[in-house]
Amino acid sequence: MEKLQQLAESVINGKAPDAERLTQELLDEGLTPSEVLNQGLIIGMDEVGRRFRNNEFYVPEVLIAARAMKSGMKILRPLLAETGVKPMARIAIGTVKGDLHDIGKNLVGMMLEGAGFEVVDLGVDVSSDKFIQAVKENNAEAIGMSALLTTTMVNMDSTMKEIEKQGIRNQVKVIIGGAPVTQNYADEIGADGYASDAASAVALLKEVLNLPA
Repeated sequence: MEKLQQLAESVINGKAPDAERLTQELLDEGLTPSEVLNQGLIIGMDEVGRRFRNNEFYVPEVLIAARAMKSGMKILRPLLAETGVKPMARIAIGTVKGDLHDIGKNLVGMMLEGAGFEVVDLGVDVSSDKFIQAVKENNAEAIGMSALLTTTMVNMDSTMKEIEKQGIRNQVKVIIGGAPVTQNYADEIGADGYASDAASAVALLKEVLNLPA
């Protein structure tokens, strides 16, 4: 349907008013909230992720696209909840204790939301206890930890140890990212995966949770 394509384009081009208007028009025309989400907003955000990975889009374009997607989601979210549509999975994300950087973490959150995940954003300076509490309170299937400093990166390790100690390691997948973080570090601390950027985080999370790509 042409209008679904227009909705995807409005996300790609970061046109929030158009995304909101088209979302409402498609619902008024009888499409289900799921159809509008999956065949419009998510298609658009997938393309944004592809361009970001290929260096055709940079952080500002992604932020503007995510804002457009959110304006459509504002209309869809309550309707999706009403119809009992479950998110693909639930993930709690945060920047680790001692670290106040949030641009990367925010980008990851937006990309995950754009791919149909429910994101519980814990903000910055997040302690091990807060991550664990978020998993228990929200039944989160995954945790996403971010760090921008080598000095705070060690708090990923202490959070992993605490997750083990609390006995919830087998019920939650853990992905990590941030400038100083590497796949080697992820292996070293026993995380399930490492993503080098926000777009890769989506593919990684689907992979570790065994969801269709």
